Amino acid sequence: MGHLIGPLVIGKVIGDVVDPFTPAAKMTILYGNKHVSNGYDIKPSLAAERPHVQISGASNASNLYTLDCCGHSRGIRCYSRELVMYMGSCPAVGIHRYVFVAFKQTGGGVVGVEAPQERQNFNTRQFASLNNLGLPVAAIYFNSHKEPKTTKFI
Repeated sequence: MGHLIGPLVIGKVIGDVVDPFTPAAKMTILYGNKHVSNGYDIKPSLAAERPHVQISGASNASNLYTLDCCGHSRGIRCYSRELVMYMGSCPAVGIHRYVFVAFKQTGGGVVGVEAPQERQNFNTRQFASLNNLGLPVAAIYFNSHKEPKTTKFI
């Protein structure tokens, strides 16, 4: 799974969002039938609803994960419990990067994972440290930019 790190370095996910890590699981993100791969452009209208996320490849099916959807903290789920409500991408101007980071929980369940106090200035490293999550096991990112308004002609 080492080939998955290259795009995360190029997209500055490793460095800006998380420290270097070795992928230990495979994460699949689907918006409808659109498969998300690192660096893809996803329209905000497509990312409006919560995606389907699957984490696989771990050695133990009973492992629990925390999924951090950062890029202004778009949502955090822990063991199928939503700690922060998902918000779709909504860039006002320019291109924005949205990052999904999966952490294997080490504390034996959801009890130890706390919801962040605010979405502004969210820091993935700080969140992981405060919740004893360690390094990520998988990450995927996409880019999004404001969609042009459509004009209807009569």
